[in-house]
Amino acid sequence: MLEVKNLTKRFGAFQAVKGISFNVGKGEVLGFLGPNGAGKSTTMRMITGFLPPTSGTAVVCGHDIAADPVAAKKCIGYLPESAPSYRAMTVEDFLKFTAAVRGFTGRAGAEKVAAVIEKARLAPVARQTIETLSKGYRQRTCFAQAIIHDPPVLIMDEPTDGLDPNQKYTVREMIKAMAAEKAIIISTHILEEVDAVCTRAIIIAGGELKADGTPAELKALDPSGKLDVVFRNLTMKEGK
Repeated sequence: MLEVKNLTKRFGAFQAVKGISFNVGKGEVLGFLGPNGAGKSTTMRMITGFLPPTSGTAVVCGHDIAADPVAAKKCIGYLPESAPSYRAMTVEDFLKFTAAVRGFTGRAGAEKVAAVIEKARLAPVARQTIETLSKGYRQRTCFAQAIIHDPPVLIMDEPTDGLDPNQKYTVREMIKAMAAEKAIIISTHILEEVDAVCTRAIIIAGGELKADGTPAELKALDPSGKLDVVFRNLTMKEGK
């Protein structure tokens, strides 16, 4: 459902992403792991068409993000890091607006809004303004806008960053509930996310892909059998 082909991104003389390639199929939840500054967010932005690659491309459900961006983006749900929203709107009105942008109005729009309010467990705050919500509810509201058109590919950048343990649990349960029908990427530096929801994980550092495998395969890369040790071995530079 998603094929990333040799993605590269330069900012002047600095090369942030260095030829990353991978595939994600239906039913997979891929953890995209790396330390801060590894190139995770830059890669996500190129896959979703928010940032043009220097070279390479991503193909989403058969549509090249560079050659046919509108068709590709119709297949993507995107939850960016620190997801923006209209804070003066109520949750319900924001989701109605998002549905309309996606082409769902009238009865179809109302059905889409009702469905995502249920999926994201937003009923208790549906008529509150977004500025009055806790961080967990704001994150769920932005999660709801990302899935309102029921996209086959879902891409989330740090979806549980800054949430308390209960809020993290709720978001992870929502991800697992829809995982069988979608190809999902979760960009994160939180290693516990892998054991919690991921069927596979990629580790990048310095803009380069360092490892790709199931959680068990990655843990087997070190005699300790611990993912945090494997992560440090692959991503820490000498002397740091």
